[in-house]
Amino acid sequence: MSGLDPFLEPGVLVKHPAQDDWGIGQIHSITGRKVTVNFENAGKQVIDASVVRLVFVADDPRGAR
Repeated sequence: MSGLDPFLEPGVLVKHPAQDDWGIGQIHSITGRKVTVNFENAGKQVIDASVVRLVFVADDPRGAR
């Protein structure tokens, strides 16, 4: 495996594939394989991206690009 998914960057909206009840989360930061995500129903969670493949929802709605 070559590393993290290329869409993983701060501001991107994601869902956890096994935790639908967490709702949509926004990536806060990435350090190595650890992705910190602030989920609407579960708060801040640190996800190991080598174990859990987060599901892309959308880019930051504020249009940072």
